[in-house]
Amino acid sequence: MKKLLLLLALLAGPAVADDVLHLFNWNNAVSAETIERFEARCKCTVKESYFGSMEEALAKLTGGAQGFDVIGPSNYGIPPLAKQHLLQPLDKKKLPNFKNLDPAFLNTALDKGNTYSVPYDFTVTLVGYNVERLKALGIKADSWAVVFDPKVLARLKGKVTVLDDPREVIAAALRYHGHSANSTDPAHLKQAAATIRAARPYWAAFNSQSYIKELTLGNIWVALGYSNDFYQARMDAKAARRPFTIGYELQREGNGMTADSFVIHKRAPRPDLAHRFIDFMLEGRNAAEITNNVGAGNPNAAARPFIDKALLAVPAVNPNAATAARLEQLSDLDAASRRAWNRAWTEIKMGR
Repeated sequence: MKKLLLLLALLAGPAVADDVLHLFNWNNAVSAETIERFEARCKCTVKESYFGSMEEALAKLTGGAQGFDVIGPSNYGIPPLAKQHLLQPLDKKKLPNFKNLDPAFLNTALDKGNTYSVPYDFTVTLVGYNVERLKALGIKADSWAVVFDPKVLARLKGKVTVLDDPREVIAAALRYHGHSANSTDPAHLKQAAATIRAARPYWAAFNSQSYIKELTLGNIWVALGYSNDFYQARMDAKAARRPFTIGYELQREGNGMTADSFVIHKRAPRPDLAHRFIDFMLEGRNAAEITNNVGAGNPNAAARPFIDKALLAVPAVNPNAATAARLEQLSDLDAASRRAWNRAWTEIKMGR
């Protein structure tokens, strides 16, 4: 009898994974309502896991974490994942809605030909601020000076936070001095680090976790952060009937733009469901929900008719061609530059 059961099992072929899609992504990037609609369409279940930074996600994935189907990394995280052979090439035949993407967001240096990735949103690194407080002080937020110039910061001491993120903060300091955020010139890095050290005594904190709340409460007046977070802070302050408005705008020296993409893990249990999910998210209405829910920019041309018109009027969400040309994506640093950046950041955090 046991031999018969074994024979039947062998004849049945390899076991198929349960109808479960495992998604590893930024928290709140895809709304619960969007996930529920996909589950209804595919007759499957989506199980979500989250990461709070690209560095955290890379550490987990390169450390051997498995079981994920779709991952949503920032684009500069794609090269190291590909180099570690942790991604599988996309089957474009299974992605008919790929045609909806704006060509301006495709075929970047981070993934030539979009072999592995499909962009689904983008955020801009910029300055968010308390409109009324800065107006009263006669300070403008259209330059990175509001974050880095000690003369300006002397009037804002204890009311400014920056991200606890070396790539973003050093990149902003590099732009402040007219350099590319991806510069590997040691002299440029030294200049940026010196600027950060001079500004640091005036900052309240390195804060990536709660600066939305602090802005909303009025505890801080200026923050270096992400456009979608400032959108959330503005909505929260409005809902709470705060006596001030949260504004956010681009800086004249240039800003960073970080796109997030969907990729499929090399050993995804359900690559079929992964392709179905990605194609579902490329539909205009579904893609638009990302922008409408979290205020992120959208690389999907088919989404624009469904995006809130008020959001389309925000340059950080819907940049025109001239503005888009001034937005710079972070690249994957070479090993030597990465070590230099990390060393400089450690010394800055230690007050050296």
